[in-house]
Amino acid sequence: MTAVGVAVPAAGAGRRMGGVRKPFLELAGRPVLVHALLPFLALDEVCGVAVALPADVAGDPPRWLVDLDPRVRVVVGGATRADSVAAALDALPARCEVLVVHDGARPLVSSETVRRCVALAATGVGAVAGVPAVDTMKRVDEGGRVEGTPERASLWHAHTPQAFPADVLRAAYAARGPRTATDDAALVEAMGVPVHMVEGERWNVKVTRPEDLPVAEALLATGAPRAGGAP
Repeated sequence: MTAVGVAVPAAGAGRRMGGVRKPFLELAGRPVLVHALLPFLALDEVCGVAVALPADVAGDPPRWLVDLDPRVRVVVGGATRADSVAAALDALPARCEVLVVHDGARPLVSSETVRRCVALAATGVGAVAGVPAVDTMKRVDEGGRVEGTPERASLWHAHTPQAFPADVLRAAYAARGPRTATDDAALVEAMGVPVHMVEGERWNVKVTRPEDLPVAEALLATGAPRAGGAP
């Protein structure tokens, strides 16, 4: 069985949510963060989960988080998402063979998508959950003027989880220097390691703005995530 570690960045300031901490918002009676963690905790091969929280919360984390599962530990996040991921990776067991990064504000991922990303990463390549673009995409300048229309057949929306061989992801973060990254795969791609897309579900939304929460509530009420195998 492949030993899997999971890094969960959840230390953002929630500026687009009006300063509210997105992972702590309630969704169908549970915090968003709990929904995000459960599909990983359902897998026996997951040997550790490190959740990066803001410093003022990490020192006294909520009981619903620390009591959720003995594999979960809390670490202090950083100023950027990449800093938080790096802190979480450092806290995961050295014996992990595959490392997965998943956003703490993405509560509707299915266990099936998690399994497929882990299985692909175990073969030695990167795996990124996502979906093909279906809308026409536009490339614009800083003023909003359209500069071009890229061919959408080759474009995907990248989600999380993103899974990688442990040594590859650790090396990518060690080599990043001052660079920031909103996407872990970008750091791995820069090393020349192949990264593949894994088609997931379109309902794997990220709670970023106030209107995202009722959308997630409606999707959860349909039972759609459970169709993919989530608890």
